[in-house]
Amino acid sequence: MGQGHSIKPTESELEILQILWENGPSSVRFVNDQLNEIREVGYTTTLKIMQIMVEKKMVERDTNSRTHIYSALVNEKTTQQHLLKRFVDATFRGSAMKLVVQALGGQPEVSEEELAEIKALIKKIENK
Repeated sequence: MGQGHSIKPTESELEILQILWENGPSSVRFVNDQLNEIREVGYTTTLKIMQIMVEKKMVERDTNSRTHIYSALVNEKTTQQHLLKRFVDATFRGSAMKLVVQALGGQPEVSEEELAEIKALIKKIENK
């Protein structure tokens, strides 16, 4: 799973991964409380999704204490890169340029800081 070739989290699984990436190893109760700040999710629903994620090897469960603690097994950056590549391939026929043009063209305003970061990234790519 570490290579990212078969990382295909559902939207719910991705929400849970984001909580684990941000907060580190966590209990189902903690994850469920975090999810409920966004939308109402039942505890048993969160538990079931996390159990499925263990089977998919996205997370691991530490059963050493009464409260089971879950940790992400997939890397955040690798997952983001994989999901973005799939999105660009499916939506923009693999063209990162079309994605960037669409993203920037759809913005009412791009800040000076954002433009500076984009220019720095372009310069870095050109110098490779």
